[in-house]
Amino acid sequence: MSLPHYQQHFLHLPPLDISLDTTKVPFASSFFEAMQPKIARALQDMSALEAGGIANPDEHRMVGHYWLRNHALAPSEAIRDELRENERKRKDFVERVLNEKSFKNLLCIGIGGSALGPQLLSDAFGAERDGLQPFFIDNTDPDGIGRVLRRLDPELEQALVMVTSKSGSTPEPRNGLAEVRDVFHRKNLPFAPQAVAVTCEGSALDRLASEEQWLARFPMWDWVGGRTSLFSNVGLLPAALQGISTEELLKGAAEMDAFTRETDVFRNPALMLALSWHACTDGRGKRNMVVLPYRDALVLFPKYLQQLVMESLGKKLDLDGNVVHQGLTVYGNKGSTDQHAYVQQLRDGLEDAFVTFIEVQKSNRPSSVEVEPELTSGDFLEGFFLGTRAALSDVQRPSITITLKELNERSLGALVALFERAVGFYASFIHINAYHQPGVEAGKKAAKRYLELQKSLISYLSEHRTETFSVETLANALKNSDAEAVFKILEYLAANERIVRHTASPLTQSTYGLS
Repeated sequence: MSLPHYQQHFLHLPPLDISLDTTKVPFASSFFEAMQPKIARALQDMSALEAGGIANPDEHRMVGHYWLRNHALAPSEAIRDELRENERKRKDFVERVLNEKSFKNLLCIGIGGSALGPQLLSDAFGAERDGLQPFFIDNTDPDGIGRVLRRLDPELEQALVMVTSKSGSTPEPRNGLAEVRDVFHRKNLPFAPQAVAVTCEGSALDRLASEEQWLARFPMWDWVGGRTSLFSNVGLLPAALQGISTEELLKGAAEMDAFTRETDVFRNPALMLALSWHACTDGRGKRNMVVLPYRDALVLFPKYLQQLVMESLGKKLDLDGNVVHQGLTVYGNKGSTDQHAYVQQLRDGLEDAFVTFIEVQKSNRPSSVEVEPELTSGDFLEGFFLGTRAALSDVQRPSITITLKELNERSLGALVALFERAVGFYASFIHINAYHQPGVEAGKKAAKRYLELQKSLISYLSEHRTETFSVETLANALKNSDAEAVFKILEYLAANERIVRHTASPLTQSTYGLS
């Protein structure tokens, strides 16, 4: 007996109480047959990755985030022992900190994956758990850093400071660390007894923490990328310090991993999710993915997915060196709030998007208040989700629905693991390296050039402090052909009163100096 249409591409995972519904995806009649060779390759690639193969050929690295939630998968006894020892050390440290009650607050300093994962967990569960109160510095914006430090200032002596950086030289966490250390110094507080480093062994940060005898050091590994580091010390240490159950997070991720190793396409949720992306975008990113979680606690999940998906899949070259310009753009916020922001365009405007709905059926705080006869606020949230899904389907706009029976550490761990595996499968489909980020590195190198140019400009003006110069004169003097860059930096320095602009009309004819 054939299934009704609404169950033909509906997959329920009973132990996790999670479902994936792809019935609203426009699969062509021949789609799955045509994709079979790519599916077979993706499964082979993933098996090789989990076994310790070089899955990141550009950097000649293994990719081992799956070992974090199943140590037995690690390809050597040395790695397995290191993971077990790290877990023991982390648990002992967290237990000691929480039992001694010396700290009330947790200040996390990081960037990218070293901040997004901890922020997601904190926003989802931190307020409901009995642990340290979290604060985050995740940028090199002095105003943002100041806002956080002002909130912490009255209780800074009770703040545990966790600095996360693989190298210790990444500018954003390095700068945040410098700003925080300065505040400690000005308040005559010793920094080292309140500091924890999460970094690679032998890094600049590791050496600093060792020399100064910081309270603790925890490892990062080069086989775990920032965007897949949630289940490492990067995510688990701050989560545990907030009282969030890391055991349940890991359990949910490991359970989802088992489902996503299934070779039957229609029983493998990650394969079906990746295939849905392929069908919705023609395997070329022709549509953007709008992620709408219908629960406030998941408001940061689309932001988390932006890095996981876009940094992994947004690549110029494929694995053979061909120019392909691949990617999958991710937007989103939360339902039902953003139904009022952009669902109008999703339904009636450009056909450049598909929606991934995330439904959470049970509320952690069920309300019995009837806002209308027989209807609660939770009923309205569910109704808005179903109505928006139907409104899109009525005009053949594709969507995917992921349903969690309830939101807790186990289900969120599983949800993250689902998307991690889907990204890996999709990368195999389109034959790109999902585990490096040359575009990010290019941006860092370009930023360094601009900062070096700024230092050269200040130095030149200091040597000629009684004179003023035009943009072109300064560019020529510094043998820099990018007059626009010189102009932008001069304007920034003038706005911050570090140099003086002698204004002319048009503005580009102004001259600049120290007086």
